[in-house]
Amino acid sequence: MTRDDIMALFARRQDAMLRRDAVAMAADYAEDAVVESPWAGTVIGRAANEQAWRTLWSAFPDQVIHQEELIVDVDRAAMFATAVGTDLCGFMGLAPTGKAFPITIVVLFTFADRHIGRERRIYDFTGLLVQIGVLKAKPA
Repeated sequence: MTRDDIMALFARRQDAMLRRDAVAMAADYAEDAVVESPWAGTVIGRAANEQAWRTLWSAFPDQVIHQEELIVDVDRAAMFATAVGTDLCGFMGLAPTGKAFPITIVVLFTFADRHIGRERRIYDFTGLLVQIGVLKAKPA
């Protein structure tokens, strides 16, 4: 993929995210893509990744990832972003708390055959759970 191809892919993903279009999000993954996430674990394949996006948006229907910086190097990219949302519908089987969150995320991508072959998401999952009230932080 060229740099322009990768930039176009990220523009498509941002548009799909704003529309909550899991099919369009999944279309950019290879059939055997591997996504590693603190929340979802290891998700393999386009269909499984489509379902993971649906599950995420069912818990946080207003969740958006604001891309802040994108670094592209041949067949790899690193995205620095802030994800924001609100626990409106319950997360991981728990009752909704109504609490909002921002979390800083870094996502590492490897591309193969014009698709995402591997995606590794890095963020403070425990911090997210504290912000939405699922976990309590111990006072210092």
